[in-house]
Amino acid sequence: MITRSPAMPVALKLALRELRGGLSGFRIFMACLILGVTAIAAVGSLTRAITEGMEREGQSILGGDMEINIFQREAGVELLDWVKDKGTLSVSSRLRTMAHFKDGGTSTLVELRAVDGLYPLYGNFQTTPQLDNNALFEQRAGRWGAAIDRLLADRLGVELGDTLTFGGVEADIRAFIKTEPDKANLGFQLGPSVMIRHKALADTGLVTTGSLINHYYKIKLNSGFDIAAMREDLKASFPDETWRVRDRSTSAPGLRRFIDQMGMFLTLVGISALVVGGVGVGNAVKGYMDRKTRTIATFKILGADGNVIFKTYFFQVVIMGLVAIVIGMVVGALLPGVLAMFLPDTLPVKPDGGVYPLALGLAALYGLMITIAFTVWPLGKARDLPAVRLFRALVAPENRWPRFIYTATIFGAALVVVLLAVGMSDNRFLAAGFMVGAGITLGILRGISWLIERGAAKVPRSKNAMRRMAIANLHRPGAATGAVVLSLGLGLTLFASLALIEGNLEARLSEQVPDEAPAFFFLDIQRAQLPDFEATIADIDGVEDLVTVPNLRGRVIRLNNVKADEVEVDPEVRWVLRGDRGLTYMAELGKGSTIVDGDWWPADYSGRPEVSMGKEVADGLGLKIGDTITVSVLGREITATIRSLRQIDWGTFGFNFVILFDPNTLKDAPHTYMATLKAGSETETAAHRAITSKFPSVTAVRMKEVLSSVNTMMEQIGVAVRATAAVAIIAGILVLAGAIAAGFRQRVYESVILKVVGAVRRQILSAYLLEYALIGLITAIIALALGTLAGWLVVEFVMEMEFSFLPWPMIFTVSASLLITVVFGLGSSFRALSAKPNQVLRME
Repeated sequence: MITRSPAMPVALKLALRELRGGLSGFRIFMACLILGVTAIAAVGSLTRAITEGMEREGQSILGGDMEINIFQREAGVELLDWVKDKGTLSVSSRLRTMAHFKDGGTSTLVELRAVDGLYPLYGNFQTTPQLDNNALFEQRAGRWGAAIDRLLADRLGVELGDTLTFGGVEADIRAFIKTEPDKANLGFQLGPSVMIRHKALADTGLVTTGSLINHYYKIKLNSGFDIAAMREDLKASFPDETWRVRDRSTSAPGLRRFIDQMGMFLTLVGISALVVGGVGVGNAVKGYMDRKTRTIATFKILGADGNVIFKTYFFQVVIMGLVAIVIGMVVGALLPGVLAMFLPDTLPVKPDGGVYPLALGLAALYGLMITIAFTVWPLGKARDLPAVRLFRALVAPENRWPRFIYTATIFGAALVVVLLAVGMSDNRFLAAGFMVGAGITLGILRGISWLIERGAAKVPRSKNAMRRMAIANLHRPGAATGAVVLSLGLGLTLFASLALIEGNLEARLSEQVPDEAPAFFFLDIQRAQLPDFEATIADIDGVEDLVTVPNLRGRVIRLNNVKADEVEVDPEVRWVLRGDRGLTYMAELGKGSTIVDGDWWPADYSGRPEVSMGKEVADGLGLKIGDTITVSVLGREITATIRSLRQIDWGTFGFNFVILFDPNTLKDAPHTYMATLKAGSETETAAHRAITSKFPSVTAVRMKEVLSSVNTMMEQIGVAVRATAAVAIIAGILVLAGAIAAGFRQRVYESVILKVVGAVRRQILSAYLLEYALIGLITAIIALALGTLAGWLVVEFVMEMEFSFLPWPMIFTVSASLLITVVFGLGSSFRALSAKPNQVLRME
């Protein structure tokens, strides 16, 4: 129980006294705040739990304290000597190849990992049955051992004890992989995992000049060595090397970036939901102040000044807001433990049930600022209105703005929300764009709701009394039109745009790709194999459009003679400077690219090194025609001049390289070939079997397997996105309920007067039904227009795909809007119609 001391301010005493009446009028207010704060707190806590878990398990995820990744070549003696005195070294290699099951006549793409006897330096490598390293991989009777993913067993129909072939090596399946501790550090995988002994790799015949293989050197440091100092020492000892070096604090960078970006996006959507809830907060406060009109007027007649009035109700709002924020924080802190049960098993760590003060504090601050931003306006107006105007507020609402200090407070609270959202984001440009887009959308919705109200006021009077009343209710004092359009409209706009984006992406992958994309990608075709490979393809019926290109890898190390890591570039294209990139050379420009600047070299070109670059990437790197780019290829640095820029159509799923060399510079460099071909569904399996059996060292990637992996990832992302869209819609529904509840007193008065003049319940309900149907339909049309615009902008300009209007998500949006609005509206109207006229009129 709260005690009121004599020193307690009068306004606080009055606020506490009025709160003894219960939460009447604050339920929607609290529900909106709880929902928004919970969403932000839960997303922030979950993201932080995952990232802290990855930091805590960094050694296991990386597989060491440090990792040196060298592409296409093994480490020299100098590096091995450098490591010897600093810690324990574990060596492994990874490449994509084919696993053949000769007894079943089947084969499939796998991620082959060759590990030594020390694997893993950290973490637990669990198998079924559980065997130690030697029992798993060492030779027995001339055969190596292998541990495989269960998915591979399902695809090939193999069991424990069966034999798989990898190039020139046969290996017995001795166990199924249950937990691969450093799998997240490897990034995206196209096939299931297979592990063999590192010594067996040389016998496979898969490692030749130009093979796409990564060699990993994982180091478990001796005590006393500092990782930061080690990295600096490594850079100083090998200044010209282009190795990729990671330590336990930077393990699984792709997953970290994805989690951070997804967390940022979900937080921004949570803020949007909180802003939608803020409309409900404002409506609830306005409705509460309307019900307190006589009380406020009485206070003023008895001598209370405006400051006391403002402080009294501001204290009430803040107290209730803080209660709601605390509830939201508690629920948000508990949710990550529940959500962790639904996270995919591919995550290297499971979030624990800890409390994350920063995430909860940010959610609380967002909630408090939104509360202030949306409640000061109605409180400020009540503070300044004279008593006589307060009595007339129901039929003649005051439209003037509150005084400057209140508008400045509102602006300041909104600015804090924007600065927090942008400042706490890793991608400030995206966060700022999101906030600006949300602000513009709110402004458009508010403007359209104002136009609806003005338009309804100017519509010619209908001869039908009920229709006339329904239209009048759209613009009468206290009408719910503005609140419904603003709140439900924003939630439905978000839903419509996300439905269109997801639908277009799914349509692009499932409908257009099979018609346009190759059936197979073939990798690691040796120069000596190419003629025989092409002849074999020509003899297979139903196979067409064979395309072969040279394949090399290289790393961009300088742009215009400035080191790549020192150049300021667009974050969207920084991936070009990370690690090795695919390179090729061409005499003729292939399909999928169009020259937009500069010109193509002649087929017999034999001059100085030149390249053609993708225009979007070149723009992001700040490059133009005539600039230079230096690429390290197999340890040799090649500086080439940019001759042309190309517009690349990535949707063709063909060979599209960001960097294309002239036909002369790289022709003598050691390299392999890649190929694509098309095959009908009836010949695809036969073609796959014929090619992989004749060329066991050639890696065949089936487009169906790639699309399956992409679809799985998109489904996981889609679940999170739809869940947050649902939060925004739920917030909109709460605001709708609050707007209708705020007008309940007006409904009661209207229904009583209509009954007195002879209207029956059916007529009154039909008028209300028409009113809510009109509001719902108008809101749906607005949401459709704005959602379609947002979806079109994202699909056309962000994803750079052809946009298709999808009717079913739109029909669902319209139906949902109508149903929700009518159900909530009629629910409130039934309550209003149950009021007895004599009781109501005696109160007036």
